[in-house]
Amino acid sequence: MTFKFNDVYINDTSTITGPYESEGPLGKYFDLCHKDLYFGEKNWEQAEVKLVDEAINTLVNKSKINIDNVDLLIGGDLLNQIVASNYAMEKFKNSFIGIYAACSTSTLGLILGASLIDGGFINNAITFTSSHNTSAEKQYRYPVEYGGPKHKSTTFTSTGSAAALLSKNRSSIKIESGTIGRVIDSKVGDVSNMGAVMAIAAADTIVSHLKDTGRNIDYYDLVLTGDLGIYGKKILKEYMLSEYNIDLKNYNDTGVMLYDLENQPVYAGASGPACAPLVTYGYVFDQMKKGKYKRILLAATGALMCPTMANHKLTIPSISHVVSLEVIS
Repeated sequence: MTFKFNDVYINDTSTITGPYESEGPLGKYFDLCHKDLYFGEKNWEQAEVKLVDEAINTLVNKSKINIDNVDLLIGGDLLNQIVASNYAMEKFKNSFIGIYAACSTSTLGLILGASLIDGGFINNAITFTSSHNTSAEKQYRYPVEYGGPKHKSTTFTSTGSAAALLSKNRSSIKIESGTIGRVIDSKVGDVSNMGAVMAIAAADTIVSHLKDTGRNIDYYDLVLTGDLGIYGKKILKEYMLSEYNIDLKNYNDTGVMLYDLENQPVYAGASGPACAPLVTYGYVFDQMKKGKYKRILLAATGALMCPTMANHKLTIPSISHVVSLEVIS
């Protein structure tokens, strides 16, 4: 299902990261980079709460909007019951919609916010998401102190939070349309191979978007996926070509872009809800404003899993939500 938006813009963004992200190739494009994973807090979960708080406050300061004038906050994270987002929201008095779409949360938030603004229900919204490497590892696998070996296809959960201010106030980047994806089961049950889990969901939603809009893939200067990593990226390219005869020429994966895969110990690349918006709001938006890209298609991807279902030896369903972003001169 694709929604076409008339006049909804991303007025400003914020990006907060941890040490691995700041030391990666895109480090200079982020607003604030922490040098450790605790951020002055007692534990990793509270560190992630602080990430969300900093992302929203940084966005408010950059955009010079009064937080009391923000109609709605929309966001979520990876932790059980999206607690990082919920605890962070205690500090704000705004209406809040908590969402969970795993690592595709950022694009789902943009679609929901744009829909409410375009429909005239609200004037503006802040969308956000976060992930934290060690809080995610603790919940989904083992605490990092366990020191368990990992497969080379494993992705490395990004540490960061990103937020965006949406409204009808004209700015350089417009949310042109958005496509809500379907839950897809690729029949992969390997929790160490999220790229294989999510690649087919990305393909499904990208193809749905192209059919709904009547566009060719070459309409976009750049196609981005959320966090497939190096192996999922290869699977998506091969699958799109073999199943749909679509050659992804101008394509990259934000999970591949966020880190230096040759020199950082991040396995197959980045994952986590923060991955796609960190790369997009930081590096890609900078390049769009400089004229390198005019139209991008961002397909954030999410594995809809929990440890209990994985222990039951079930395969892992996934989903992808897509947004079309355009530069307005």
